Amino acid sequence: MPPEASHLPGMSRRHFVRTGVGALAAPVFLGCSSSSAGPDDGPAPGSRLTARPVTPALTPDLGSTQLGLGSGRDGFLYVPTTYRPDTAVPLFVALHGYGGGGHDWNSYQARAEDRGMVLLAPDSRAATWDLALGGFGADVLFLDEALQYTFDRCRIDPSRIAFGGFSDGASYALSLGVLNGDLLSHLVAYSPGFFLLSEQVVGRPGVFVSHGTDDHILPVTTTRDLIVPELQDSGYEVVYEEFIGGHTVPSTITEAALDWFLGTG
Repeated sequence: MPPEASHLPGMSRRHFVRTGVGALAAPVFLGCSSSSAGPDDGPAPGSRLTARPVTPALTPDLGSTQLGLGSGRDGFLYVPTTYRPDTAVPLFVALHGYGGGGHDWNSYQARAEDRGMVLLAPDSRAATWDLALGGFGADVLFLDEALQYTFDRCRIDPSRIAFGGFSDGASYALSLGVLNGDLLSHLVAYSPGFFLLSEQVVGRPGVFVSHGTDDHILPVTTTRDLIVPELQDSGYEVVYEEFIGGHTVPSTITEAALDWFLGTG
């Protein structure tokens, strides 16, 4: 279960969002810790994804298949049965919360089928994503490998590639996503706990953020008062949805986010 987070008094919004990773992401970290990149250092070392959509050389298995890229912790790829190799389709990359895995997104398989999109749901290398444990590293490499695996098999529409995540996965989707906006068109963050923003971001993907008003794990005030304003101040177009509920993602929010991503809402 993700940790409880709290606002740190006397800290500016910009400083909090950049350096509050330790307090907001991992249960053993209760104080503030610095990220691997300072505010003027540009993209954090090891934060760039190199995989890009290509003309697929391989034929994907339809339905759900294990990636087979990791030992123990791996993930899955879901390709809708309507997929045709001559038609480019959207890709949604789903990032789980603390202590979870790609299997947490199993309910998205039916949604991917209904909406004709490819779903990639990788596992983090450890209990949560590397940024929360000290900096970008092994998870970026694994994500890059999983993305290339997907691009080698599926014809992906480069204008509709989203990183989406819940809790720690939402924080990771935002923090890594703004550094890879030349690849990602959309970012979806369900109940994030922190956001690490470099001065030298790449591209400006659209952003969808949601949070429950009764969340006792990661407070809504962090998202409402810190993360969303920071994104907006930095030039991002943000759709923000607040709902009555706790640390969860109601189906209405899921459908709204996917409608937004796919342009069907």
